[in-house]
Amino acid sequence: MLQPVVNETIAESSYRRIRADIIFGRLAPAQKLKLESLKESYETSISTLREVLNRLSSEGLVVAEGQKGFEVSPVSVSDLEETAAMRLLLESHALEQSLARGDVEWEAPLVAAHYKLARMEKVMASGDTSRAEDWKRYDWEFHQALISACGSKLLMQTHSVIFDKYLRYQMVALSYRGDVAADEHQQLLDAALRRDAETAKRVLAFHIQGGVEHALARGTLK
Repeated sequence: MLQPVVNETIAESSYRRIRADIIFGRLAPAQKLKLESLKESYETSISTLREVLNRLSSEGLVVAEGQKGFEVSPVSVSDLEETAAMRLLLESHALEQSLARGDVEWEAPLVAAHYKLARMEKVMASGDTSRAEDWKRYDWEFHQALISACGSKLLMQTHSVIFDKYLRYQMVALSYRGDVAADEHQQLLDAALRRDAETAKRVLAFHIQGGVEHALARGTLK
């Protein structure tokens, strides 16, 4: 979930915007990405769009169809399950490393990230889904904060890509699990502050699998 960057290039800006539109479902799964239409919508050149879409193809968010052009990657049950499994593998390892290395400078932003997420979860629990994108942004920030002391930039970057693919499924299904998910986030925070890696990893596994099961139960994936 990329944030705007000061003095970013046109290509970076276009990449960030198109990527966000795919993740948040504004560009629907399997939607054809016609370059002329995108050129108008994103106010950029055809050559820049090709560069951006090829980059997104390498991340698995876009499918390059040779001479036929590009389309948003479709969604499927098997891909969700595979994405969730990879997220769990990466995040569990990063979480263990982060809890072993984290200090008070790591704790402060972690607590702040959880506070914002918990506030937004209350909004979602009230039935107001108008701020679903804020909810998932704060969710992303909290999980990134949990693993931010892992000591590996590559691990953080790889996890971020997988997390965003997982997040797209949640947005497609608008999969909010209510108090169960909020309680799991609280348990993750508590375990992290105690440096209890085994409990944190166990809660994380329930958390991710619960998200998969909830998304599948909504029947929006085939």
